[in-house]
Amino acid sequence: MSDAHEAATPRPGAGGPKVVLIGPMGVGKSTVGALLAERLGTGYRDTDADIVAAEGREISDIFVEDGEPHFRELERAAVRTAVAEHTGVLALGGGAILDQGTRELLSGLPVAYLSMDVEEAVRRVGLNTARPLLAVNPRRQWRELMEARRHLYTEVARVVVATDDRTPEEVAQAVLDALEWKDA
Repeated sequence: MSDAHEAATPRPGAGGPKVVLIGPMGVGKSTVGALLAERLGTGYRDTDADIVAAEGREISDIFVEDGEPHFRELERAAVRTAVAEHTGVLALGGGAILDQGTRELLSGLPVAYLSMDVEEAVRRVGLNTARPLLAVNPRRQWRELMEARRHLYTEVARVVVATDDRTPEEVAQAVLDALEWKDA
C-alpha cells in the first residue's frame, strides 16, 4: 500500500480526497458532490469532466469514435491523477471501479457508494438517453450493468447511501453522517 493510501482518512487535512463518490450513472454523484464540497468548504472534481476537458469531446463521442477500451484507459489515468492531486470531493464515472488498479487505489479512502434501484434509474436517466452503455434497452442494460458492478461498488465503499426518494441535500447529509463528519 502506498503512503498516500496510508495517510488517507475522512478528516480535513489528511492526504487524498476528503470524499470519493462512486455509483451508477444518473445516481446524482455530480449534484451531491457539489453540495458536499460546499458543505465541507472544499473543491469538487469529477473525473468524467476531466476526461471531457482533456479530450475536447463528450464521453459518448469517445465511446463511438474510439471504443470503450480507449475510454477506460483515459478513465484510469484521470482517476489516478485526481486521487493524487485532489483533496476535496471527488466523483468518479460509473464504470471507473471496473479497473482493479482503480479499486486498489481507492482502498482506505473515504468512498461513498450512492445506490438506487432500477425504477429510480429509469426516472433519472430516462429511456431515451444518449448514454452509450444504455443505448438499446435501458432497463435491461441498467440491470445487467448493476449485476456486474454492484459487488465492485460495495467492495471499495466505506459506506453505502441509498438515493431513492431523497433530495440531493438529504443524500449529501446522509453521506456526511455515514462518514461521521461531525463538523460539516
